[in-house]
Amino acid sequence: MSYPEFGDIPALAAALDAAGYLPDEGVATAAYLAIRMRRPLLLEGDPGVGKTALAQALADVVGAELVRLSCYEGIDASQALYDWDFPRQLLHLRAAEGGGDERSVYDRRFLIARPILRALELSPAVLLVDEIDRADDEFEAFLLEVLADNAVTIPELGTIRPAEPPIVVLTSNRTRELHDALKRRCLYHWVNHPDLEREVEIIRRHEPEVADRLARQVAAGVAAMRAAGLVKPPGIAEAIDWATALRLLGATELSPPAVRATLGALLKYREDQVTAERDVLPGLLARLP
Repeated sequence: MSYPEFGDIPALAAALDAAGYLPDEGVATAAYLAIRMRRPLLLEGDPGVGKTALAQALADVVGAELVRLSCYEGIDASQALYDWDFPRQLLHLRAAEGGGDERSVYDRRFLIARPILRALELSPAVLLVDEIDRADDEFEAFLLEVLADNAVTIPELGTIRPAEPPIVVLTSNRTRELHDALKRRCLYHWVNHPDLEREVEIIRRHEPEVADRLARQVAAGVAAMRAAGLVKPPGIAEAIDWATALRLLGATELSPPAVRATLGALLKYREDQVTAERDVLPGLLARLP
């Protein structure tokens, strides 16, 4: 099965929109080229700007399963590629004592497919390598080799090569710089926070019961927070949570009592809450429409 072809960037943007992801022109263009060129797409940006959500939406619009590999410090090839089910192999050997072929312990049924192998075997699939910047250099080099070959060689079974390589999306919060070799293998796009109008639309889509005035005030408030040099600036998910919390408390606009009651839905660090209450909220509330 091959991936559907989108005639142009607006066609893909419309499909992503229908899947619940509202892309800007840059994101839609990067996704379109990644599909057409069959190249991995590396998305960098602050946490919460919608990098992971794009991969989920792409899986929806191309009719493929999303396979997610969440990276972390110390991850290695066996946790990303495959491993052998040693307890089942041992039971098989014991059952076969006195007869049978010991090589049968390396049958495919004893192989545990990790995310990369699963994505290659599913075909079609969207492979999301999430937060690659949290992994170490050695894992990055291993991943580069897999992406270059679009195949996995298992010594006991041979080479597994998909009929249709997966669409690969890598995300990075830029906690460290990635190596040039990986970046050269990928198409690259920096994902910005949405502008005011797009964030209002995103909030309204996820929370249609929120009044337009409140959605606009929330988007303006979140933008002010992001410009305040906080430890953890709020992302889109936090903006939606804030709008939801305000709605559930019956607020129709931002007010000091409503903001104080719901600030924990937006800011998750005490230092950020103190900064917001001291430096951001007084001016924000004074100039809201």
